[in-house]
Amino acid sequence: MRKQYIEVPLPMSCSFFYKLWTRLKGILLSPIYLMMAHIAGAPGIGFHLRCVATGTSLLLTGRASLKTCYNYLFLPMDSTRYFEFHEVWKSVKGLVFKSYLDVSSPRLIPLFLLKAAPGATAKLINPDSSDLSETGKMANALGLKSRCEFIHGILDNAGFTPASFDLITCISVLEHITQDKAAIETMWSLLRPGGKLILTFPCMAQPLEQYISHNQYGVLNPGDDGYTFWQRYYDRERLKSSIYSITGMPAHIVVYGEKKYGFFFRNASMKRLLGSLYPFWREPYMMATEYQSFSSTDELPGEGVIMLEFIKPGEHK
Repeated sequence: MRKQYIEVPLPMSCSFFYKLWTRLKGILLSPIYLMMAHIAGAPGIGFHLRCVATGTSLLLTGRASLKTCYNYLFLPMDSTRYFEFHEVWKSVKGLVFKSYLDVSSPRLIPLFLLKAAPGATAKLINPDSSDLSETGKMANALGLKSRCEFIHGILDNAGFTPASFDLITCISVLEHITQDKAAIETMWSLLRPGGKLILTFPCMAQPLEQYISHNQYGVLNPGDDGYTFWQRYYDRERLKSSIYSITGMPAHIVVYGEKKYGFFFRNASMKRLLGSLYPFWREPYMMATEYQSFSSTDELPGEGVIMLEFIKPGEHK
């Protein structure tokens, strides 16, 4: 498998006033780019507006910090999250579920799904303690904490009861798990007959593994060269061997990716360099102009994201 090594630069520094000016630009330009994205047919605009409504409510009630409210109002998502959240929301819309497991997904997805299902409870597992703590704070702000159980750890050690969940989501996480097939086996065993498993992760026509100089999550140990496994890109054969061999073919597949090879990587490198100075307000419009849907991973010219929906055979009792 091809390997790529990513050197994370030190973030740029700037004055307080320049940071303030950047945020003011975001406030002014975010609605304009969002409207342009909607006209251009970008995915995820409805979900973005849902975030805006949530941010407004949190701001007016004082249940979250100004930084959190700002993020919800003006830059709740970036890059292919617009595609992922859009497709996951569509997949779960109208689904009746009571017992829900989320495996380390970005917190917007599990919390918004739980908020839309008043009778459901959720178990949220994450090996990153600080990220899990932030999720707990947001769940409390949204009035959901009593329906959530927050578990610090990894899936294999959680001790969940087999066939106990109606819905399992794992959004943009599987690619970071070294033993991905074992993780799928565990998730599939935890799903009830008739239950739904939803996955998203990066994909390419040819497989690729990335290693990174900055160990962001602190879950894996770096190699002797100082680089830590970051993520893998799934091709058709990896999908079959690591996922379909356990679950069978998915009930639904959607693939979205860059139109020109290398755009995603250059853009991600710019985000690492600029940090909070990056113009995140451009992201929704970028999804419409620089990305498109593809019929399969084989058609991708470069990097892409795939959403898979599985329904476990058997009647839901």
